[in-house]
Amino acid sequence: MSCLESYFGAVPDPRAPNATHRLGDLMVMMIAASLCGASNATEFALFAHERKPALSRLIDYDVAPSHDTFSRLLRLLDPQAFGRAFAAFAAAFARAGQEMPEVVSLDGKALRRAYEKGLAASPPLTVSAFAAETRLCLAAVSPSEGENEVEAALKVVELIDLTGRLVTADALHCHTRMAEAITQRGGDYLLTLKGNRRHWQRNANQHLANTIPSIAERVETSHGRNEWRKAEIVAADEPLMPGHQAFIRITSRRDQAKPLTRLFMASTLLSPQQALELTRAHWQIENGLHWMLDVHLDEDLSRARKDNAPANTALLNRLARNILQAADEAKVPISHRIKKCAWNDDYLIHAIAHMR
Repeated sequence: MSCLESYFGAVPDPRAPNATHRLGDLMVMMIAASLCGASNATEFALFAHERKPALSRLIDYDVAPSHDTFSRLLRLLDPQAFGRAFAAFAAAFARAGQEMPEVVSLDGKALRRAYEKGLAASPPLTVSAFAAETRLCLAAVSPSEGENEVEAALKVVELIDLTGRLVTADALHCHTRMAEAITQRGGDYLLTLKGNRRHWQRNANQHLANTIPSIAERVETSHGRNEWRKAEIVAADEPLMPGHQAFIRITSRRDQAKPLTRLFMASTLLSPQQALELTRAHWQIENGLHWMLDVHLDEDLSRARKDNAPANTALLNRLARNILQAADEAKVPISHRIKKCAWNDDYLIHAIAHMR
């Protein structure tokens, strides 16, 4: 299993030097188990014991590791080193499979049940970067102690190559440090602008009111709803943050509901038609990643909460989701791919070997 081991086997092993099982073998076991629906250390151990004939085609081991071995590894493994290996693996796979995606969406997701006692209102979270075209998670970072989602998002940006890419994010990440980080990595940005930056919001509204904007409208019918959307774009007189070139206003209305208006800051002067497409592309991270993690991989049900376990479990889920995404034709539901991995040894081996 040279491909997986070349990326994840090089992650520093936090265990004692006399550990029985190689780190690379344990990583392969956890990844394979996750593809079959396993979600915790006990299930990883059961999978390693019951599916030894299949796993022996990838790795060599005599006795299956105990659940304590997997639990200890998830707690002690450095999530930053694991995250760097994951980002390198995702980048190589994206280059091998398809052309570079255009839109990269940044967003945070809480692990709803992975909280310590008494901290149910503050569950740990993970910020992910999601490629809209290839539908792959490119990188993910969980905030370290004392950090927040803003700091984690900046670390995510540092892990990926943004050349020729456009980063989209919600209003929390519309700030000077994010703009500078994206432009320094060779990318462009399209960031939501809300009242948390009231001076910039006022500036945007004044520009749109005093300048004749470029306009495009679109009417779409989908899922039984009629939606009208309009994009207005004006160039900025002077940049409010690094790379800033334009203000964008998107007005939308579904059926007979009240129109909704949103503002954006962009580092490139998009056409109105492009703005309509790119602002919508951001939400693929909700449907293509977050929804799948909760519904098919049971991430919100995970109770891994000690030490580094929440962060490492989140990375493991995103890695499994990437493999499942590429394991079969688009028309095959992810739920069916998980069952095929669980029931068919050849399909499981193919899914993992496809990542070479």
